[in-house]
Amino acid sequence: MKHEKQKFKILMIRDLLLETDELHPLTVADILERLKANGIEAERKSVADDLLTLSEYGMDIESVAVGKKKGYYLASRAFEPAELRMLVDSVQAAKFLSAKKTARLIKKLAALQSRGEAALLRRQLYMNERGKTENESIFYNIDAVHSAIAENREITFLYWQYDVNKKRVPRKNGARYRVSPYALVWDDEFYYLIAFDAEDARLKHYRVDKMNRITITDTPRTGADAFAAIDMSAYTSRNFSMFAGEEADVVLDCDASVIGVIVDRFGTDVSLHETPTGFTAFVRVAVSEQFFGWIAALGGAVRIRSPKAVRDRFMELLTRVQTAQQA
Repeated sequence: MKHEKQKFKILMIRDLLLETDELHPLTVADILERLKANGIEAERKSVADDLLTLSEYGMDIESVAVGKKKGYYLASRAFEPAELRMLVDSVQAAKFLSAKKTARLIKKLAALQSRGEAALLRRQLYMNERGKTENESIFYNIDAVHSAIAENREITFLYWQYDVNKKRVPRKNGARYRVSPYALVWDDEFYYLIAFDAEDARLKHYRVDKMNRITITDTPRTGADAFAAIDMSAYTSRNFSMFAGEEADVVLDCDASVIGVIVDRFGTDVSLHETPTGFTAFVRVAVSEQFFGWIAALGGAVRIRSPKAVRDRFMELLTRVQTAQQA
């Protein structure tokens, strides 16, 4: 058994180095002690040879004075601390991940950093479970959708919603949805499936965390032409929170103060025309109540000039909201 463990010595030294950084180096004596604690006897020269081998293999091993000795540490790794913090923030913000999956992913990300940096990441972690999905099968869903796309097959699934008792209940009285999957999009902190519904002959969106019991069928996908006809970047910017609607070219009169909002929403290619009080934006959007809600949230800084039918729909919505509030 002792001989068997010797084969893993260099691998264990590699793992020990992954925990180090300039502030937390390991001396050869430290490494020998850690190896012994794991049942591996070694000599100083063999550890020094292993460090040289790992360095030649590509590990960026540096040394620093630790008293009168040398301490060794990993100077660079696949992810810089700032990059990992950004990834951790993204995982925390993703509402399509359950609290359990979020914690598990962050733990794995922290393991890519030194022990000191990993501890710092955990101390800076603020877990907000509000808004997190309860669907623990999210990874299975994503994998199943990708497999169906690769195999050019339709999928069926159950799609749920909450009732007034905050219980998850299937839509369509439990009937299975059947669609041709084409893409997964992360928008507004959720994962969405973009798929073609042959029955309605159009593309639709589905929240991946609200999908259950996905089955890959033997039926080839349909709707390839409909999907090929869209520009994904423009498509997601037009569909507010991925709510579909009839697309229209809309002219918006905007105050100068919201230029950043418009560019963030529609991209740097958006067509703008300067006016005495601000600018006019020419955009193409999927007209929906979510689009109108976005307009309303800007507090009058953005106004729909045309088409008249879209402006009238917005005014009708405002009237309904006001009537409902006064009831």
